[in-house]
Amino acid sequence: MLYLLGVVVVALGILISVSLHEAGHMITAKGFGMKVTRYFVGFGPTVWSFRRGETEYGLKAIPLGGFCKIVGMTPQDDDVDPADEPRAMWRFPVWKRTIVMSAGSITHFLLAIVALWFAAVFMGLPNPDFPTTEEQARQQPAVIALADCVVVENVQRACTPTDPPSPAAQAQLRTGDRITAVNGTAVSTWGDVLDVVRRTPVDAPAKVDFLRDGASQQAEVKLASVQRPPLGDAAGPVSPVSALGVGLSIQTPGMITYSPIDAFGATADYTGEMAVGTVQALQRIPEKVPALWNAITGGERDADTPISVVGASRLGGEAVANDAWEVLVLVFISLNFFVGIFNLLPLLPLDGGHIAIAWFERVRTWIFARLGRPDPGRVDYLKLMPVTYVVILIGGAFTLLTVTADVVNPITLFSR
Repeated sequence: MLYLLGVVVVALGILISVSLHEAGHMITAKGFGMKVTRYFVGFGPTVWSFRRGETEYGLKAIPLGGFCKIVGMTPQDDDVDPADEPRAMWRFPVWKRTIVMSAGSITHFLLAIVALWFAAVFMGLPNPDFPTTEEQARQQPAVIALADCVVVENVQRACTPTDPPSPAAQAQLRTGDRITAVNGTAVSTWGDVLDVVRRTPVDAPAKVDFLRDGASQQAEVKLASVQRPPLGDAAGPVSPVSALGVGLSIQTPGMITYSPIDAFGATADYTGEMAVGTVQALQRIPEKVPALWNAITGGERDADTPISVVGASRLGGEAVANDAWEVLVLVFISLNFFVGIFNLLPLLPLDGGHIAIAWFERVRTWIFARLGRPDPGRVDYLKLMPVTYVVILIGGAFTLLTVTADVVNPITLFSR
C-alpha cells in the first residue's frame, strides 16, 4: 500500500508540474495581451470544461500532461480569426515571445527551488562533503562499520542465513574501530584498507591493528573469499579476492538541515550543482542508449541510466515504502530541473526551438538592415516540419526505450 502511495504521489506531482508549466505560458501570454483560447489538463476527450472570458478551461480524460492554445504562435497558423490578427503571438516583440515560451521552464525551476528551500529547512539536503563516488569513499578515514555477513557472489543484497558471517565480527572488531595497519602495512584511508586486504591471499589470516577509544589493539582475522571485479573497474572480470567483512563507517552526516535564513544559501548552492549535473546528464544521454538496451535484453541495469516517468514513479514508491521521503522529494526536484532544462533545447517542437527561431529571425533582420537589404521576413515553419518529425521520432523512440527498461529491469535504491 505504501509503495502504491509513493507511485501515485510522484505521478500526481509530475502532472501538477506539467499543468503549472502550461499555466506559466498562459499567464505570461495573457499578461502581454496575446489571446489564449484554451487551457486543459490532460489529453483526449474532454471530461469537464468551463469558459471564462475568451478562454476555455477544462480537464481531459488522459492525465498525461496538458496544453494551452495561444493564437498565432507561428505566421503559418491558418486558424487565426481576422479579428484576432493583431493579438497573434508571432506579431509581438521577440523579447515578449521569449518570456512566454520560457515561462514553462521557469515554472519548473521555481517549483524545484521552492521545494529545495523547504527540504533544506525541514528535511535536509545532501551534504556536499558526503562521499558519493567510489573515489571519494576511498579518501575517507579507515573507520569501519561491521557487516552482518559477507556476500560471496558479486551482487548487492541483504544478508541471508546461508551467508558466511563477517570475519571482522568473529574477531571481535567493532563498528567505529579505526584500522591503522594490516599485516604490518600501515593504512590511513578506506582505500588503503581495500588495497591491502585484496592483496592478501584468499582464506589467509591477517593481523589487523586498530584504534578503539584512543587505545591501540590488534586482532587476528581469518579473511573470507568473495567474488569481486578489480577495484575501480566495476565492469571488469570477477575473481576470488579476500574480504574483511566490513564497510566504511561514514563520520559525516548524509543530510544537513538549515535554518530558514541559511537555507537560502544552501538552496542556491544546490541549485547550481543540480543545473550543472542536469546539463552533464543530458550530454551523456547518447552514450547511455546501449546501456539501456543491454538492461532490456537481460544485462545489469546501470543506476546512472536515464529513467522515464514510470521509473521515477517506481522510485517514489520504493522511497515511501522504505520511509525515505527525502528520496521522493529529491526525485521530484530532479525531474523538474531536468524537464526545465530539456525543454529549453533549441529543437522543435520544444519551447527552446521556438525561442531559437524567434531570435534567429531578429538577428537576421538586424544583419539585413545593416547590409541595406530588405527584411527576409519570418521563418517558414512548414519547411522545418521534416526536422521536427525527426526530433519527435527520436524522442518517442528514446521514451519507449526508457519506459521498457523501467518495466522489465527497473533501477532500485533499496535492497529487497
